[in-house]
Amino acid sequence: MDGSRFLVVGLGNPGTKYENTRHNIGFQVVDELARRWGCGAFQKKFKALAVEVQRESIKALLLKPQTYMNHSGEAVHEAVSFFKIPVETHVLVISDDLDLSPGVLRIRLSGGSGGHNGLKSITECLGSESYARLRVGIGRSTTLPADVHVLAAIPHEEREVYRNAVTQAADAVEAVLKDGLQKAMNTFNQRKNP
Repeated sequence: MDGSRFLVVGLGNPGTKYENTRHNIGFQVVDELARRWGCGAFQKKFKALAVEVQRESIKALLLKPQTYMNHSGEAVHEAVSFFKIPVETHVLVISDDLDLSPGVLRIRLSGGSGGHNGLKSITECLGSESYARLRVGIGRSTTLPADVHVLAAIPHEEREVYRNAVTQAADAVEAVLKDGLQKAMNTFNQRKNP
């Protein structure tokens, strides 16, 4: 990666009500990165909670949009515009994914929203689908409709799976920043969560 700032966006909903839900896995990954990297406190800016970090030669902005999921793109657009971040090479969005088994990771260079309202909003606000995304599997419920499943608290017996997923997703983000998307895809898209 060149000297441009990298934008790492974790998707979720603000407020304690949503904290431990599957839909907030993006926030959890960003929080894990901030913890690992010894970042200072998140500040309110760009309709988000944001913190900047410099690691070796890599500059990154960690972003947790505070607009609720359906308007995540507003925060992303503001940050991209302010820092003139090249979308195709320097934006990485972390989201939950119903179509992947719990804990499975997929890194993609671009693509559709897959019905995810946060990704849909980002695509609309950026006017492009050409941004990288890291999707973290949450699976589908056999009994609950999708909208209830994503916003339900993660049950106790599944917490270990999601803890592992957050750790691996943070590893994947670090790999993307250090080694580039293609190499990270080759490593993490093969893995199965135990």
